[in-house]
Amino acid sequence: LERQLLMQNQMRERQTAMQIARTREFLKYFGAFFGLAAVGLTTGAIKRKNPGVLLPIVPLSFIFAYQYDMGYGTMLQRMKGEAENILETQSTLLELPKGPLTFEDLEKIRRAQSKIYIEK
Repeated sequence: LERQLLMQNQMRERQTAMQIARTREFLKYFGAFFGLAAVGLTTGAIKRKNPGVLLPIVPLSFIFAYQYDMGYGTMLQRMKGEAENILETQSTLLELPKGPLTFEDLEKIRRAQSKIYIEK
């Protein structure tokens, strides 16, 4: 059992590391896009003398800030803290509809599915 727990923890850590790496890689591409968009929109606003052209920078900057926080900031620590808070103080939110799945429920589902396959 201890080996299984260690293996599951290693898999979780590797999946989390992959998620962070994926976010950082996405940030590189999105950062390049954001930089080009900012330069292009600024140039367009100056040439047209219309500051409204800069409006798309606002949502793009929120996306960029979110991705940066996810990849290099403290978002994961904040998410972990909030998850711990939910587990400790709001555990009723985690309950499954109709309660936990039981062996009998699984058997009913299995039998119903096997009847469907037999009829086909």
